[in-house]
Amino acid sequence: MTENSPLLSEIKKLIKSSGPIPVWRYMELCLMHPSHGYYLSRDPLGREGDFITAPEVSQMFGELLGLWAASVWKAIGSPPLLRLIEIGPGHGTMMADALRALRVLPPLYQALSIHLVEVNPVLRDKQKAALSGSRNITWHDTIDDVPDGPSVIFANEYFDVLPIHQAVKGENGWHERTVELDANGKLVFGAASEPMRRFEVLLPAWVRTAPIGAVFEWRPDVEIMKIASRVRDQDGAALIIDYGHLRSDAGDTFQAIARHSFTDPLKDPGEADVTAHVDFQALVRAAGDLGAAVHGPVPQGDFLKRLGIETRAISLMAKASHEVSEDVAGALKRLIGGGSSGMGQLFKVLGISEPNLTTLAGFADEIPDKNAETP
Repeated sequence: MTENSPLLSEIKKLIKSSGPIPVWRYMELCLMHPSHGYYLSRDPLGREGDFITAPEVSQMFGELLGLWAASVWKAIGSPPLLRLIEIGPGHGTMMADALRALRVLPPLYQALSIHLVEVNPVLRDKQKAALSGSRNITWHDTIDDVPDGPSVIFANEYFDVLPIHQAVKGENGWHERTVELDANGKLVFGAASEPMRRFEVLLPAWVRTAPIGAVFEWRPDVEIMKIASRVRDQDGAALIIDYGHLRSDAGDTFQAIARHSFTDPLKDPGEADVTAHVDFQALVRAAGDLGAAVHGPVPQGDFLKRLGIETRAISLMAKASHEVSEDVAGALKRLIGGGSSGMGQLFKVLGISEPNLTTLAGFADEIPDKNAETP
């Protein structure tokens, strides 16, 4: 990280000229500023980056999601065209692993039209390299640009980087949380002077009784509504995988990660990944209100075990050296385990589908295409 990042100077100028900015606007600038935004200027993934996602942990993750897509395709009648969409595809690792698994099903593999929603030019280049042997791939800036048709949509660690609104409870109501400058010209959190009118009526009952100083955060429903309305109207299903909580509640989860460690989100904006936990109850409510079928959410560990990850790990270890087997075992533990180093409990999986799909693999004791063998 650099001292006095270029974006810091711009944010200070903005605050001096226009006053404090809402947290959502600060987060948006940190991530998507056209010149200095974190997600538009670098590759943040992997051991050399700032964080590692599940597809980078093991090939098993993407392979099982590929077979999950196959189960959806069969459930909707095996249409001659299936749009396989990934939002925020990182290095392209998950899609490459999913496609490798799907090659064992030639009718489906031939039906695939692959669409990657990615705005980062650095990551687009890495995705093109990872998927160089695949056909029918198109890149888009937004899911709105993906043509109509039956779809399977993956969104792994996508919602956590969407900007959040925050409100702070004061003596006379809830005030929008802001970022402002203190007397020494340092970025600090503040709150708008006037409370938000009738904000309390929008809150869950248990949040209304939160103490003074409590923080409540939320995201607009725009992105989840796009996904839900698409699968509701055009056949198919979506998987949303992210870290977060099952119940809407008070709490400040705004955080920054740099070099695999937490850091101050107000320090060196644009140089660290700023995120917030996903409110899965809010996603469920928004998708359900649109008439889509909702499945879960369930812990990632439970979901992957139902898809057969333990069996897949045994298969990989049987063919591998002792050293590689230990790596596979370690990856399995990280993907399905709990505790501070495991992703199995912190990460949740939410399924959204067209209303006639009343069950989806991974959300009950079933696995996709049990007879398929992944090479």
